[in-house]
Amino acid sequence: QVQLVESGGGLVQAGDSLRLSCTASTRTFWRYAMGWFRQAPGKEREFVSAITWIGGSTYYTDSVKGQFTISRDYAKNTVYLQMNSLKPEDTAVYYCAARTYDTGTYSPGSDDDYDYWGQGIQVTVSS
Repeated sequence: QVQLVESGGGLVQAGDSLRLSCTASTRTFWRYAMGWFRQAPGKEREFVSAITWIGGSTYYTDSVKGQFTISRDYAKNTVYLQMNSLKPEDTAVYYCAARTYDTGTYSPGSDDDYDYWGQGIQVTVSS
């Protein structure tokens, strides 16, 4: 069982930046692809970004390309989501997720593909 703990959320103004962190309770962090999802009020949860196992290929939903950057630190068992030029429409609860390595097909944008989830953290962007 892997526990994921998000941090770094909060209330900011439009145009500000935030960096979300997600720390995994595992000694084999390299075995997990990591994803970020978000859920805005009244909407379904949606994919934001993901980073694969060793090698770190990255994926982004179109609406955040060029605005958000995902990265991971294997020494700290942590994945980050740097969010720049935030907009009110980025307001949501952000969730971190982990997918255990296997040889099957990995669909970064599918929440069904993830084995573990964090509790979520609120990001609110005021206009």
